[in-house]
This record gives sequence, C-alpha cells and structure tokens, in this order.
Amino acid sequence: MYTLEEIDSVIEKGLGTLNFNMAPSQLYRPIEYMISIGGKRLRPRLCLLTYNLFSDKIDRSILYPALALEIFHGFTLIHDDIMDNAELRRGQPTVYKKWNSNIAILSGDVMSIKSYELMADCPSAVLPQVLALFTKTAAQVCEGQQYDMNYEALPFITMEDYIKMIGLKTAVLLACSSKIGALIAGTDEKTGNTLYDFGFDLGIAFQIQDDYLDTFGQSNVFGKMIGGDILNNKKTWLLVQCFKVAQGKDAEELNYLLSLNDGNADKKIKSMQALYEKLGIREMAEQTIRDYHRRAMERIGALNFSPAQYGQIEAFARRLLNRNK
Repeated sequence: MYTLEEIDSVIEKGLGTLNFNMAPSQLYRPIEYMISIGGKRLRPRLCLLTYNLFSDKIDRSILYPALALEIFHGFTLIHDDIMDNAELRRGQPTVYKKWNSNIAILSGDVMSIKSYELMADCPSAVLPQVLALFTKTAAQVCEGQQYDMNYEALPFITMEDYIKMIGLKTAVLLACSSKIGALIAGTDEKTGNTLYDFGFDLGIAFQIQDDYLDTFGQSNVFGKMIGGDILNNKKTWLLVQCFKVAQGKDAEELNYLLSLNDGNADKKIKSMQALYEKLGIREMAEQTIRDYHRRAMERIGALNFSPAQYGQIEAFARRLLNRNK
C-alpha cells in the first residue's frame, strides 16, 4: 500500500506529464499557470487513496481519471474567481487578474473538456458508471455555485440552505472522487456507495473549515486575504449560524456590520470576528467540523477493512482536519 506521501508524489509527477504547451499560447498558458500554483490536490489524492485500498497497480487507467478530477476542480476555481471578483488564489494572482476574464473563461472551458478526455482513460468495464457519476457531479457543482450566487441576493439563509449549497458545490466532488477510485479498483456497489458517503461528509467538514480559516486563519498561510468572506457578506457557516443565534443587541450589531461598506473594511472584519467570538460561533464551527469528521469515519468503520486499510484512510482524514490552509 502506498503512503500518503507517495500518492502525493505520483500525482505531482502525473500532472507534470500533461502537455499544455500548445498554440494558441494565450489559451493554454493560463492552464499551466493554474496547475503550477499548486493546491491541496485533495480530489486526486482521495481517488488514488480509495483505489489503493484495494490495488497497488497504479497506471494511467487510475492516474488519468484522478488527474481529471484535479483539472475539473481547477476549471471551477478559475470561473469561481471571476464570479467572486477574487484577486488571489493560493497566494498568487487569479487567472482573470493575470490575463483577463475572457481568456480565463475560455481556458477554464478547455480544462473542463480536458477532464473528460482524461476520465475516459478508466477501464472500459466501468467507463459507463464512471462517466455517469462524473457528469452528474459536474452538473451538481454548477448547481451549487448557482445557489451560492442566489444566496448573495438574500438577507439571510437557513443552515439547511447552506448545507444544501456546500453539499453540491464542494462535497459531491469529493464524494465522486472517493467512489471513482473504488469503482476503478473493482469494488462492490455497497463499498463504493459507503466511500461516496464518506467523501461527502468529509467534504462538508472541509468546506466549513474553509469558511472558518477565511475568518480565523493566517493570511500568509491560508494563501488569501483573511476576512474576504466577511467583507463580501458571504453566507458562510459562521454567518449562517450567527443569523441563528444572535438576538437583541447582538442581532442589531450583526445587521449594522453587514451594512458597512469597503471603506470600513478593517473595522468590519475585526468587529465581526469579535461578535463570532462573543457568541461562541468559533467554537461551534470547530465542533461541527469534528462532528462531520467523526461521521465520515463511522461510515468507514462499517466496512470490513483491515487495520492497514482503515489506518490509511484515517490518516488522510486526520490530515485534512488538522490543516491550516
């Protein structure tokens, strides 16, 4: 069984074999740039991990589908940055800032197409299942992004709304990654579905932690400005929970802070952080992340895994939970 570090190395080497040195360079250079600025490679790592639980034979029939998940994810990030007017991604200028929006849109489109080309390298016996799952997931990710944009126009949303949105926008791609690895390894339907649910719960924990780090992380580690979600009144887990628990003068303070514009950026960020601390939102978020992590691992506990198999997937989930970027 491969170590997590060895899986990481396989992914980076695999990405290095992809050729985007083509004309027109204005179309392909942004793709190379997006891949080069790195990232957690979470989706291909999870795909290779679940595959490796059952097989040590890593060839292009699993590597290329795993890379497809990273390329597709990169496409969504390029487009998300345009929609969010984000200037930094992983501490570097976003693609549309470095080039322009039109180039970024088109380069993202090519990444989406390339992801299908790579996914089609999976074994022919499971190709229909894999493509059906991948296609459904791709549409769901777009649905989640649309809900995210819809919520921007609403004064508040419920926690049910939030979980639905991040389930589509973030968790389904992790769930898909987990199940595709199992499918290509030839596992039974029950195991594949359990690994899908594991990936989904882990995805929810991951996104809540992303919300948390945007407010309470360190900018030089997190790779983007801390408090960006606060300035944009983004419907994060923390804000949605604050809607739920703030009453009286705290609710008045919340509404006042939401009304502040960019001219009061520093005040808005620090005051919202203080309000979250006062109401216990920070601790609630930390506990919720742990709860989803525990639920994910309970799903794995229902499978008849060996100690080595369980330990491998538990190490991956633990590393994800203990991240700071």
